[in-house]
Amino acid sequence: MKRSAAVAIALSLGMGLGACTTPSPANSSLNSVNQPVVQRSNFTLDLMASSSGLTVPEQSRLADWFEAMELGYGDRVSIDDPLASDAVREDVAAIASRQGILVSEGAPVTVGYVDPGNVRVVVTRSTASVPNCPNWSGNANGNLGNNTSPNFGCSVNSNLAAMIADPEHLLNGAAGTGDTVVMSSTKAIAAYRDSTPTGGELPTVSSTGN
Repeated sequence: MKRSAAVAIALSLGMGLGACTTPSPANSSLNSVNQPVVQRSNFTLDLMASSSGLTVPEQSRLADWFEAMELGYGDRVSIDDPLASDAVREDVAAIASRQGILVSEGAPVTVGYVDPGNVRVVVTRSTASVPNCPNWSGNANGNLGNNTSPNFGCSVNSNLAAMIADPEHLLNGAAGTGDTVVMSSTKAIAAYRDSTPTGGELPTVSSTGN
């Protein structure tokens, strides 16, 4: 009886240790499974509006809200206006321009509906992060297949997600805005190519003493 109990205990311990050392899914390539994930969040503010636009108190509310949101590069401002009033759009655009933001066309779907006589200003903000990083789950496991570490890519991609100014560029890249951007980007190269060599302007130096 005692021997049977000892065998049962040994088997249970062995199964427990086996469960603790279960290896994670093997990655035999050099591609990182730890990639940045972009998440969008919508923030809304309902304002009273009329055919002539926003009243001065409502404009002040909107300006204070933008400052509290710390509106900046990468944020998108849109207007959900059932009447599509040009006057309201001009007022919102003027306030958003103080933060260096242009009003986007169209508005995302948000919770609830806009009451009659109101407009809804929507700020869409994107954030980027790499889930499950750092990942040291493979340190306690044997790596007989010489597979890539589960933590591979965490450092580089986490830094990329933290440093990028507009996380949306991770999804779609940055679209050009016209020929002016192309011309300005090649201006430095053209100046370098057109300049005359400056080697002849170096002073003459003698290795002999006086």
